[in-house]
Amino acid sequence: MKLLTLNFLTCAIKSCKSSPASFPLHPRDATLEIIESDLNLAFLRNILPRLMWSELCTITRELGLPALPETVPTGEDMVEKKEGEEEVASQTAKDLHRVLLETGIREGGLVCGNCGHEYKVLEGVGNFLLPGHLV
Repeated sequence: MKLLTLNFLTCAIKSCKSSPASFPLHPRDATLEIIESDLNLAFLRNILPRLMWSELCTITRELGLPALPETVPTGEDMVEKKEGEEEVASQTAKDLHRVLLETGIREGGLVCGNCGHEYKVLEGVGNFLLPGHLV
């Protein structure tokens, strides 16, 4: 499960829907994996406005990953320089790509900050089905 996914997940329990503590889900006993992929500057520029930046920074701190900048990078922060028609990615872009698109949770759990319910992650797939008594 890519870390980017955590920026769009919240607790599914009905009583948590109105609580701001139900987002983000916090990783617990997470085993991380890195799957390298090609850097896509256009995608990074497009996803930046959609990210909940402070929550993403919280998740990276909880996982012990390198710190992200305090403020959301701009599109200009993604490019170090242009060589002719080709843009060269900045270190900020490379770090953000590494965190969002190459780092994933292989095993562990995701815990709601409101109710404490833990969603298991096995083989990189989160199980978000709730037991009958929590639906």
